[in-house]
Amino acid sequence: MKNLRTFSLLAVLFFVGCGSWKRCAYEDFGGRDDWQNTEQVIAALEIRPGDRVADLGAGGGYFTFRLADAVGPKGMVYAVDVDDDMIEYLNERVAEEGHANVRVVRGEFADPLLPDGQIDLLFTSNTYHHIEDRVAYFKGVRRDLRPGGRVAVLELNDREWFPRTFGHYTAEDVIVQEMTEAGYQLDKSLDLTERQSFTIFVSE
Repeated sequence: MKNLRTFSLLAVLFFVGCGSWKRCAYEDFGGRDDWQNTEQVIAALEIRPGDRVADLGAGGGYFTFRLADAVGPKGMVYAVDVDDDMIEYLNERVAEEGHANVRVVRGEFADPLLPDGQIDLLFTSNTYHHIEDRVAYFKGVRRDLRPGGRVAVLELNDREWFPRTFGHYTAEDVIVQEMTEAGYQLDKSLDLTERQSFTIFVSE
């Protein structure tokens, strides 16, 4: 039944179109609000008011604006993406909804272009598999983190047919190995969503 629903949604997108796959993901593509356990994910990040958080691969802002609520008015969320359509969409939302604590960043494929030494937490959801040289990339991210800064990777696994068929996932043991090579220590491995692994790392 789940596969049929997903196939039907894909067919609709193919014939009708949707500005971007990422935008569709924000608009509850595939019933995301039902399976994401979003509140538990945000709570597990242990964000403090005033924190500076980067949402890497922000897409349409599914997590961005929830993170903005968590950091509060004295904090800041950097919504990073490399897709110009999503950058435009995020900027529209920020302006229309009055999110003074969200800054949209047009990152590069090899560098998120975050302020050096300012980030308490870098969070990324379903983006890890898109990064090419992940060890080098996250080595570079270390300069953006404050001392004791963390990286949280919420990544698709291979339990569903779509990521398994199209390679849109990364196994948890691969994530841990690569992040360790990049200079991070595994802090937590959480089992909050059936479709994703969830690992949190601390910069060594």
